[in-house]
Amino acid sequence: MYKQYLQIIYIQRRDHIQSHKTPWPYCLRRCTYCNFNKYIPKENKDHLITKCLLQETETLLQLSGVSRITSVFFGGGTPSLAPPSTIAAILESVSKLVNLSHDAEVTIEVNPTPAGMSKLEDFCSAGVNRFSIGVQSLQDEDLKVLGRDHSSRESLQTIAEARRLCPGRVSVDMMFGRPRQTVESWEKELAELLEICDDHVSLYQLTLERGTQLFKQVHCGVASVPGDDVTADMYHSARRTLQQHGFLQYEVSNFARHNSMSGHNMSYWKGEQYIGVGPGAHGRFVPVGEGGLDREARTQTLEPDVWMREVQQSGHGTRRRTHLSHLQLLEEVLVMGMRMTKGITNKHWELFSPHMSLQEVFGASSDVQELLRNQRLILNDRGLRCSWDGLALLDSILPTLLVELEKQTFLKPH
Repeated sequence: MYKQYLQIIYIQRRDHIQSHKTPWPYCLRRCTYCNFNKYIPKENKDHLITKCLLQETETLLQLSGVSRITSVFFGGGTPSLAPPSTIAAILESVSKLVNLSHDAEVTIEVNPTPAGMSKLEDFCSAGVNRFSIGVQSLQDEDLKVLGRDHSSRESLQTIAEARRLCPGRVSVDMMFGRPRQTVESWEKELAELLEICDDHVSLYQLTLERGTQLFKQVHCGVASVPGDDVTADMYHSARRTLQQHGFLQYEVSNFARHNSMSGHNMSYWKGEQYIGVGPGAHGRFVPVGEGGLDREARTQTLEPDVWMREVQQSGHGTRRRTHLSHLQLLEEVLVMGMRMTKGITNKHWELFSPHMSLQEVFGASSDVQELLRNQRLILNDRGLRCSWDGLALLDSILPTLLVELEKQTFLKPH
């Protein structure tokens, strides 16, 4: 599945980590595969949206009762379209409201266009110290099919400049399963990437989303994408190749060497709290400023103009609030935690489920036992995780685990 972009500010309160999503919802064009919440701006509203981002940030930080921020991630849309002054203003505002850690990880997603590259140094001056670059492909023809607005040459130039500014803190996004792509062409592309990339690579399989231009093209027979067997071979080949070049796979789609893992992603996959700021952002946190006791799932209004009006009226644009039940919280911890190669440790699970261990939930299940016998899962005194082969089959394994979790939670409520 192609990733949902995560725009996160990680905030620590007592012994908890929270995160704060801040998307920049605008793009200059819509990629053929994209169904994310993004808009083509008809007029420049940078000043107004910046003002509203600051206002909503202040409101939700106060509701969360946080004391220290450990990581910031600006995503989109296309956050590299935002003025560097906007990034600086948000970071300055946050540092006035709470303690912004001196070693905080501050990441921004960048499109590798000349305009994006020209802002990299200014982003660093604003406080950014990590870049995530949406390369997607090093083949110009494929970039055109995907509707991207950059060339492979521009990608290489942007990566080089980002590495100069933030050595060891540059991540590159690549996509496989693209139209007309073969295993051989993918392996050649990876070899080229490994000659110029930094210490973090994210690989995402193209997913055809209804309503997108590419979905319509494939549905009508104008374009075709590789079959499941081929994309599986691409994934396995990439895992082997990256491992041979010193990259540790620490999550389904993410690989790092020299301890360059993404801090904000790690916190998200551990099921920790996060605050979502900006149009279409999602959050999960306990609103202690309102006397809350349970974690809430919050969704901000999608459309930027409507969101801005709501922020001006109410201080935030939260469109939907849902109290998460104990089962729903455990489901999220399970689904996100199993994406990591280390899985879920017994100690970590106990933080969310002190009355029902992983062994008690899954140990007696015949379906889980079969996955253990087939060496797809590992359940031991350390915790629960997928095997090397099982990680590639995670989407087919999770339903079994979720069914068992629901059954055991019903039998033994907390």
